[in-house]
Amino acid sequence: MCCTTGSHQGFQRVGHHGACLCGCDDPLFFGPQFMTKKQKITRLEKHLENLKDQAEAVAEHIAQMKKEK
Repeated sequence: MCCTTGSHQGFQRVGHHGACLCGCDDPLFFGPQFMTKKQKITRLEKHLENLKDQAEAVAEHIAQMKKEK
């Protein structure tokens, strides 16, 4: 838990489905309710990098499967 906003009360989380309202939980569907344009761009760039990593892993898996034929 990285939050320092005070929205955590012990182990109880405040927000939608127990997620912190400051966005420290970080999944794309949880996060701060209001983000600046810079924050949105940063989050989308991070998401793009994650997608690229996943696509690379899938491509490697496909290549491995083709070699095993």
